[in-house]
Amino acid sequence: MTGQNVRWGILGLGGIAATFAADLPLVPGAELAAVGSRDQATADAFAEKHGFARAHGSYAALAADPDVDVIYIATPHAYHRDVALLCIEAGKHVLVEKPITLDLPAAAQLVEAARARGVFLMEAMWMRCNPAIRKAAELVDEGAIGWVSSIHADFGLQGPFAAEHRLRAPALGGGALLDLGVYPIHLAHLFLGLPISVQAWAHLTPERVDEHTGILLGWQSGAVAALTCSINGASRNAASITGTDGRIDIPPGFMVPRSFTLSRPNKAPETFEFEFPGSGYQFEAAEVQRCLAAGELESSLIPQTTTLEVMNLLDSIREQIGVYYQ
Repeated sequence: MTGQNVRWGILGLGGIAATFAADLPLVPGAELAAVGSRDQATADAFAEKHGFARAHGSYAALAADPDVDVIYIATPHAYHRDVALLCIEAGKHVLVEKPITLDLPAAAQLVEAARARGVFLMEAMWMRCNPAIRKAAELVDEGAIGWVSSIHADFGLQGPFAAEHRLRAPALGGGALLDLGVYPIHLAHLFLGLPISVQAWAHLTPERVDEHTGILLGWQSGAVAALTCSINGASRNAASITGTDGRIDIPPGFMVPRSFTLSRPNKAPETFEFEFPGSGYQFEAAEVQRCLAAGELESSLIPQTTTLEVMNLLDSIREQIGVYYQ
């Protein structure tokens, strides 16, 4: 790394990459070093628009760039494993967009490769780096709502999506679960850990990816979580964490909240607000930089064990609902 700066590369230059790139200058010490695309013209246009120093017309060229420290992987998730391995083998630290891969074996392969190569690896579950979510978790840990008994969360997009859309393509990991359901599942895991019971039901598209899915999780403690995701209707996209002594309500947009409300018996509701510029991707980038500065190869906010546990849950749910990627 050059001094205190962290030299960032972005691999895969779609919409989420553009949002991440726009937020990256909000992170102190983040240097916009290079981007990589399968098309040189696309890379050139992206680099010029977002202020990156160099543009590469292949993923391999970006991975081989000696003046890049960490690469944010923003391709569709069906390609995450292969391009992440390319970057890891080149000695680059990597931040991989969620879900980290299509299934648990591929995720475990990335973790093993990163550990063997001695590079940083984190799944880009930005929700877990969000200041409002972190504060809510802190309050729960302090006992603000007592024993957590239930979690409710939903994430639905307004459809319908055309048959050729990536969200309906089995080869691209289509369906509601990996794109949307991963958020409610990560939220439940954050507050309650790994469940002992997983039950799911889904309605499938003609391509046999899940159009909408309901998930019921259970814990040894007696806690439950009721979660839904959908690509055929916009739900509230909100969440609540209920305990014996209160409740935390996270408003619509719970995956990137700027506020939440704590309600407790015989007390006035308390609203916690967190104003910040940008779209919220800067917090995961800042966490990567914090870890690199500390010499840590994984994040305590999104540990690799958490990524593997959540991916195992996703695999179990897909098995129950009959979704298989080609």
